[in-house]
Amino acid sequence: MTAEKHFIPLNIAVLTVSDTRTDSDDLSGKTLVERAQEAGHQVIEKKIVPDNIYQIRAAVSAWIADDGINVVLTTGGTGVTGRDGTPEAVQPLLDKVLDGFGEVFRMLSYQDIKTSTIQSRAIAGVANATYVFCLPGSSGACRTAWDDLIKEQLDFRTRPCNLVQLMPRLLEK
Repeated sequence: MTAEKHFIPLNIAVLTVSDTRTDSDDLSGKTLVERAQEAGHQVIEKKIVPDNIYQIRAAVSAWIADDGINVVLTTGGTGVTGRDGTPEAVQPLLDKVLDGFGEVFRMLSYQDIKTSTIQSRAIAGVANATYVFCLPGSSGACRTAWDDLIKEQLDFRTRPCNLVQLMPRLLEK
């Protein structure tokens, strides 16, 4: 008989990347905070930084270095315009890239936005035993990513496997 798995709440940080958003109109950041909390996780910190590679990298780096944060969710800056630099800011910080995340996210997005999904450079990976997910800036994309992909992978009860069960082994050498 298999022992029942219990939910393990994670500590999450949320970063909105935008030159124009404020706390009052940051729908994507609010969506991620609400969804994470509804799932039973703790949102430790939320902040907004401009579309600047170095400010994005500084915020994400600080959270990756913080042993109290298990997951970083970013929203914004994953498009193709000149100011979109979230993947360039974050990818050098990652120890491992989760290629399947971007692939599956775009597959799911295709159902809603069709070929516009090719404009998304959403990525995910792991750095210093912290999972990092970089999502587009639309609240719809954040809902898709959380509801259809991230939520289950951050739930220890998800079978056959999930990202939480791997956490004790992420720093193995």
